[in-house]
Parts: sequence; structure tokens; C-alpha cells
Amino acid sequence: MNPIESTAEPSRRTAFVLLWATILVLGVNWPLNKMALDYAGPLWFSVMRAASAALVVGILQVFTAGGLRLPPRRDWPVVLSVGAGPVAAIYALMYTALQFVPPGRSSVLIWTTGLWVVPIAVVFLGERMTARRWAGLATGIGGIVLLFEPWRFSWSDRDVLLGHGLLIAGAMINAAVTVHMRGHRWASGPLEVLFWQLLLAAGILAVVATFLEGPPDIRWTLPLWANLAYQAFLSSAFSVWARQTILRTLEATPVSLMLMAVPVVGLLSSALVLGERIGPVGIAGVVSVIGGVTLTLGSAGAMRPGRSVPRTRE
Repeated sequence: MNPIESTAEPSRRTAFVLLWATILVLGVNWPLNKMALDYAGPLWFSVMRAASAALVVGILQVFTAGGLRLPPRRDWPVVLSVGAGPVAAIYALMYTALQFVPPGRSSVLIWTTGLWVVPIAVVFLGERMTARRWAGLATGIGGIVLLFEPWRFSWSDRDVLLGHGLLIAGAMINAAVTVHMRGHRWASGPLEVLFWQLLLAAGILAVVATFLEGPPDIRWTLPLWANLAYQAFLSSAFSVWARQTILRTLEATPVSLMLMAVPVVGLLSSALVLGERIGPVGIAGVVSVIGGVTLTLGSAGAMRPGRSVPRTRE
């Protein structure tokens, strides 16, 4: 057993701190995602992101736990679902879509995850939708639509349609795996399985990249190394571990609705770093999403410590 990892659920306060840290880390990462495509193809950069994060986590495990150990059999399903879903599939879809869709708008679409989680969690986990959660969902959806501004782009452009379709597909995959992580009965802990999830993702992505992009064509520069360091330590290793840790304490629905704050940070970051325009409608969308998250925060308090949560069967 890893001495710094426990199968015990984290406190609610710890879970909320991790949740807000994850929102900040993932939101700031969107302009960095776009900038990475100046140095490598979308699929090969996805490989580098997953592989570098696996290296970081592997070294951490060696120094803190004395080595790498295969996860217990009960945790294999979550290794496969997270490695193939929120890591491999979403990295590939996201970086491919960023060739056609601005990073701010991309962050909006990929984090419509919260919209898809709601019906899945209600059906498979038995989570209850309170009036406050419905209000938060409706307010958040309104904000997402305003941030998205679908009336501003040409629906006849195939590249635009492809990019948006890939991002929505990524959001749906993310939602399904979010519910799986919440319903999973852990035998170990998220940190102990994280190396294997990232390694699996890197392997899948390397095969796909080889077939679709051919040999890697990478411009190794200092900005690329800096970008990759952020991806490895924060956007990949930390955020994947944090989400799994958070979902051991908090319900999938409020977590996913609160994660709709990621595109707000993403849009603001893209405006500051890349000059992506935010008009009055976008500002109204930001306010609406923040309002939805605030309502959801109030409903999250309904989940008291010690209250049992229905779990899916693996």
C-alpha cells in the first residue's frame, strides 16, 4: 500500500479544494493546448502528454511506495475506462478539434460534460435532482449557450462541424466515465492506478498517431518543454488523480455541474494569452455559468458525510 495513498474517502473540504484547483488548472490549460499545436501534431502531442505524465507519476510511486505494483483486479475496469476514455480518447479528440475551433469555444464544448452526466447519474447511480440543482443546470446551460455563440460561425464549413462534433463526442465520453468513477468500488486508491491509466492511454495514442500521422514531426523548443511540463505535472497527472479523488466523496452531478466553470477560466485565459474576443454576450455567459455553479454549490451540501451512495456494478 502506498504510504501517501489511502482507500479512505477524503473529507468534503479537501474534495472542494481539489475541485477548485482542478477548475483553475484545466481552465488555464486551454490556450496552452492551442499553442502546443505549433510544435507537434495533435495526436503525437497527446502521446507526449500522456507519456510524460505517466513518467512523473511512475517516479513518484517509486520514491514513495518503493516501486510500481499492478492494481488489484477490482480496479482494472476503472483503469481501462479512464485510460481509454478521459485520457486517450479525449486528448485525441480535443487536440484534433483545436485545429478548427478556437480554444475558448473548445473549452465550452468539451465541458458540456455536466449536461450529459445529469441523466446518466440519475439512471445508473440513483442521484436525486433537487429544485436547486435543476436551477443550477438550467442557468449553466444558458451560460454555455451564450459562451458558445453558435450563431456566429458557418454551419456549412465541414472543418468547423467536424471540430465541434469531436468536442461534443469528447464531452459525452467524459460524462460516461465520470459516472463510472463515482460508482466504482475502490480496492486501492486513485494514485495507485494513475500510472497504469496514463501508460495505457500513451500506448493507445501512440498506435493511433503512428497510423494517422506517421512518424512524429516535433519541433523541440523551450516553449514546448515548458508546455509539456505543465501538461505532465498539472493538466494530466494532477487533474486525473484529483477528479478520481473528488468523486469518492462528492456526487457526480454537482461535481460535473461545478466543472462547467472550467470554460469560464478557459475563455478568460484564451482572451488574455491569445487575444480571443469576448463580447457582451460572452460576458453574460460567464455570469450565467458562475450563477449556475453557485446554485450547484448550495445543492452539493445535501450530500452529507456518511450518507450512502448507490454504486454501479463492474
